[in-house]
Amino acid sequence: MRKHYDFTNARKNPYAAQLKKSVTIRLDEGSITYFKTMAEETGIPYQSLINLYLKDCAASGKKISLDWK
Repeated sequence: MRKHYDFTNARKNPYAAQLKKSVTIRLDEGSITYFKTMAEETGIPYQSLINLYLKDCAASGKKISLDWK
């Protein structure tokens, strides 16, 4: 390793805004089982599948229908 590094021409990471944020969320057991089963079938981690699904919902403007009777 060098004893001194020159960072005078360094720039910020342009992808830093796209990093994921860790959050705590409570999901029912059935939903977790569903995504874990899908993860086994696809080879994609279940947390990534949940993120992909939520990202798709947000991108398409999908709204939940709560019609209590």
